[in-house]
Amino acid sequence: MKKMLTLAVCALMLTPIALMAKDANKKNNDDPLVVGLIMKSLANEFFMAMEEGAQAYAEKDGTFTLKTMGMNSETDFDSQVNAVDSLIIQGVDLIVLAPADSAGMVAPVKRAIDAGVTVINFDVTLDKEALRAAGLPEEFLFVGPDNTDGAEMVGNYLGEALGEGGKVFILEGNPGADNAKQRKNGFMKAIKTHGLELLASNTAHWETEEANTLMSNLLTKHPDVQGVMCANDSMALGVVRALEAAGREDVLVVGFDNIPAVKELILNDKMLATVHMDGTEMAVLAFNAGFEIIEGKRENLGWVQSPLKLANKAFFK
Repeated sequence: MKKMLTLAVCALMLTPIALMAKDANKKNNDDPLVVGLIMKSLANEFFMAMEEGAQAYAEKDGTFTLKTMGMNSETDFDSQVNAVDSLIIQGVDLIVLAPADSAGMVAPVKRAIDAGVTVINFDVTLDKEALRAAGLPEEFLFVGPDNTDGAEMVGNYLGEALGEGGKVFILEGNPGADNAKQRKNGFMKAIKTHGLELLASNTAHWETEEANTLMSNLLTKHPDVQGVMCANDSMALGVVRALEAAGREDVLVVGFDNIPAVKELILNDKMLATVHMDGTEMAVLAFNAGFEIIEGKRENLGWVQSPLKLANKAFFK
């Protein structure tokens, strides 16, 4: 009897998250849907603006309850995993996730799906190989932009300004994020198209301060640099600061995201251009795709593409 009691207690202790979520998922049909929005670093102005816009949309819409979560930094991967598990236990209906690590976040996504939660992948694609290994479709629905095309577009704009033989750096995002790889690929296409010379390509993990330090070091090694391609605007801010400190405002800088801080930089010739991507619009597209899946109106497969635009001086005037 004692042995049976011990086994029963152990079984309770080992109850998986999916089972813990069962009671939480029981709700009346009249209850509003509960949506969890999991972003990357809320220190990044892009996600700060997205959170504010998504909350305003949810309040205006009034048909669902929104819970928002983000990371303390771009490399705080564990907090994203914990956020997914927390939302599963809370019994949300829909999780909208911008994964910090394209392969690493597949396992938490699988746990959510196994618990009966609809999951929408947005902003950064989940890794196809990891999806396949987890028994999920490689064509798992993605809501977001064509990051390769966007980076190529702004890279071409820089290439046209520099001309053939222009010397450039690339500042990459997190190595584990598919959008970092895609944006680098787009920059490399532009480099090839315009016959630019790549002096260095390094990651600053999407972070401003890391980009500032990296750029200062690269300037010392390669003082002949003429342009910098940044995979996001947060890193571009760090690059601009390093250039100002070194008195090298002749170097042309492009970014990606169009966070609020870059408008004045572009208008005042501190940056050449960025890629405009509306985070709120992308989140709303993801919400609506999720609602359609829950209502049985679509499958969780394919690509809902969000638009991109070149944001140069003319864009802001």
